[in-house]
Amino acid sequence: MKNLILLLFLVGIMNPIWGQTDPVELKEIELVAVNYKYLDATTRDEVAVPVKKLEEMVAKFDIKSSEVYHDDYDLYEVSFFIPEGQILAAYDKDGKLLKTVERFKNVGLPGPVQKAIKAKYPDWTITKDIYKVNYTDDRGADKIYKVRIDKGEDRMRVKLDEKGNFQK
Repeated sequence: MKNLILLLFLVGIMNPIWGQTDPVELKEIELVAVNYKYLDATTRDEVAVPVKKLEEMVAKFDIKSSEVYHDDYDLYEVSFFIPEGQILAAYDKDGKLLKTVERFKNVGLPGPVQKAIKAKYPDWTITKDIYKVNYTDDRGADKIYKVRIDKGEDRMRVKLDEKGNFQK
């Protein structure tokens, strides 16, 4: 009985050694975030989820694998749509994002914008909002919120940046 247990123990220890094979060499891959500057400039924690997802799609879009790609063209314009808004993006022939024009309706306002409106117009109600982003590779992103506020029969439109500063 002792010999059987000893034999099973030795087989159990030796089994993993027999199962080892020569190491498999894998191909080297390189991950490149081509449009990281765009995401850094446009995406914030307080931006609505549909906007974030569409901006991520724009940043990850690979123009070279698109059916419209051809070596002869230097500029490609691609439109991205969701029910809440759209993005028109311009890519160069290498897939670098050069500029975007973005427009979203009623996607929710970030905290600083809401606080600024409530502080300046305490009895007014926010009824509609439009979020616009103009991004260029060399200047970054300009973000503007156009907000319609109502108080009874009165109606007013105000423009603010993402930090809650009122614009003219």
